[in-house]
Order: sequence, then C-alpha cells, then structure tokens
Amino acid sequence: QVQLVESGGGLVQAGGSLRLSCAASGLTFSRYAWGWFRQAPGKEREFVAVISWKGGDTEYEDFVKGRFTISRDNAKNTVYLQMNSLKPEDTAVYYCAADLQYPITTTRTVDYWGQGTQVTVSS
Repeated sequence: QVQLVESGGGLVQAGGSLRLSCAASGLTFSRYAWGWFRQAPGKEREFVAVISWKGGDTEYEDFVKGRFTISRDNAKNTVYLQMNSLKPEDTAVYYCAADLQYPITTTRTVDYWGQGTQVTVSS
C-alpha cells in the first residue's frame, strides 16, 4: 500500500555531488515530516536530515551541515537530499523516512522507510 521509492545513489569521488530522491505513494504526503537516515556497514542507522510538513523547518546532523540540503515538493510527493562536497565517510545506504511528528531524529519514531539507496564516495 505505502511505497517509498528511492533513487539517485551511486558511486562518486570525494568532492562530488549526488541528489537523492524519494517518491512516496499510498499515504498523504503532506501530513508527514520527511527525513533521511544512513547506515554504514557495521554501524547503526543514523539521522542525517529532516524537513517539516510544509518545508519551513529543517534540521541536520552536524556532520552534513553546510554540505547537504533537504527539500520536499508536496505537489510531487517527493523528498530530496542534495549532497555536495561528499566525503568518503558519507559512504552508506541512505534511507528516506516518513513520520507524523517533527523532527525525526531517531529510527524509533519512523512510520515508513524507503528501501535504501547506496552512496559510495571514493578517495
């Protein structure tokens, strides 16, 4: 019923950019805050960024501030993560996430998850 389809991941060299997209269906997109999490091998899934219902508020984890930008288009039912100045330590599987509450900073509150998209940053 609810589907979150991610795209945009890939392999880039350090300093490069990627834009991740998460297209949602089967839910009322505007009722949810949307976020991005990432999980590297052997590590727990961690918060990256979140955007509020109408896009007026955003929060970022410290390690991506100034490099990543989260945005949403409620008309297209899509949330984006623009990633610039990528570093090898950004390598992870990135997951979009929907939550009725804002902000999303922990995996425990997430209502729906995307399938994940791999981002690999080479030195």
